[in-house]
Amino acid sequence: MGKDARLRLPDYFAILDGKKTARYLKCKNTRISANLNADEEALWRLHDQTVDGTLKFEPVPDEKATSLLELKAELATKMLAHCEMCERRCRADRSAGKKGACGVLSPRIASEFMHRGEEPELTPSYTIFFSGCTFKCVFCQNWDISQSPEAGAKFSPKTVSEWISRRQGRNVNWVGGEPTPDLAFILEVLGFATKDVPQVWNSNMYMSEMAMKLLDGVIDMYLADFKYGNNECAGRLSKVENYWEVATRNHALANNQCEMIIRHLVMPGHVECCTLPVLKWIAEKLDTSRVRVNVMDQYRPEYRADEHGDINRKLAPGEFGKAIRFAEELDLDLVV
Repeated sequence: MGKDARLRLPDYFAILDGKKTARYLKCKNTRISANLNADEEALWRLHDQTVDGTLKFEPVPDEKATSLLELKAELATKMLAHCEMCERRCRADRSAGKKGACGVLSPRIASEFMHRGEEPELTPSYTIFFSGCTFKCVFCQNWDISQSPEAGAKFSPKTVSEWISRRQGRNVNWVGGEPTPDLAFILEVLGFATKDVPQVWNSNMYMSEMAMKLLDGVIDMYLADFKYGNNECAGRLSKVENYWEVATRNHALANNQCEMIIRHLVMPGHVECCTLPVLKWIAEKLDTSRVRVNVMDQYRPEYRADEHGDINRKLAPGEFGKAIRFAEELDLDLVV
């Protein structure tokens, strides 16, 4: 663990040390007067006023009150009828069995296990791995799961909450694939959960602003993947539009919400166009006092990478070294 881990991630460690409460539990204890049968627009107004702290509500007896977490879960469920969880904004009616770009309908879990290969401050991490993804990365190392939303098995939210109660990891790590299409399910799981453990959102960060709002106050740490330094590379290699605008917006929003570990995978031939711009943006635009950065050298050509001449090889000598030197020059706190 790097020397600055506790300095950069004090809230996360305070939960581990029993000095703070996980945010999702605080969210459950925030009680409001709400009619969950109201229309979606009205519920969003109530949500935003509550989260912003602008709503002055009278105390309500606990047994009659709605929790902020329940409100978030209801909004996420309503969104399934016009899915806008990610910035593809398919608006597919998933509640009626219509598939969007990710192909995810009912959440399917490919695996759940104690992950001992994450960053040192996260390990061991109780990882819940969803099938399906909002990206179509041609180099994906988990392509058999990320590109197959029908992989894995269905489980009830109550069952998954029971897994959480039994596992002894330092956190709950929501990942895939990509967890974003399964946000409604995850919020429902947390409605049953009671364990005081940090919640980690392990994501490609292509969520919509609405999804980011629903995560606010629930997630204790973003384990955020920042892949590309421009839209052209993202469009060609991951089949997404407006990547730079969405990724920078969401990293900034996440930085305002809670602590972060940002991962960047150095790719062959993409140091100048992707790695350097990403690291420079992090250093200049984020509050790095609450950010750690993991510059990663684990790239290997998988899936359909052999079809793309710029990424059909491993990193050349010096490419990773250049990335690390630049990150150090920017005085970023690196995971080592």
